[in-house]
Amino acid sequence: MTLQRLRASGAPDAPGATWANGYRAGNELFLSGMTAHPATQAAAARGEPLGAYAQTMLVLGKLEALVQAAGGHRHNLIKTVVYLTDVADKDEVGRARRDFFAGHYPVSTLVVVKALVFPQLCVEIDAWARLDLDLRQAP
Repeated sequence: MTLQRLRASGAPDAPGATWANGYRAGNELFLSGMTAHPATQAAAARGEPLGAYAQTMLVLGKLEALVQAAGGHRHNLIKTVVYLTDVADKDEVGRARRDFFAGHYPVSTLVVVKALVFPQLCVEIDAWARLDLDLRQAP
């Protein structure tokens, strides 16, 4: 089985990164934790910080871009781990997930953490996907 590094303009590699955003091994995709950075940094500089809903939608968009780079779509995302800095944000994250996945939800774990890499960040999500599975097919 070959290993393919995933690259997508919607989830660009960070300059000088010491990690990969994702890999494909056969039909399986392994996706790094994604955040809404640098959009959160730019919004904070304008005095318009992004809330949990907006950050979650940006993050899910990055994950989708990586899955699309492998030839898939958002409904191939089968598992997510959501890291929040404030448990009070879980409802906004849930609303974003409902809007993004439209009723076809991956399995998920929610973890509250003390902090993320930049102070503007309140959510990070990592994920696994399978190109041969479509959550819309689940009964």
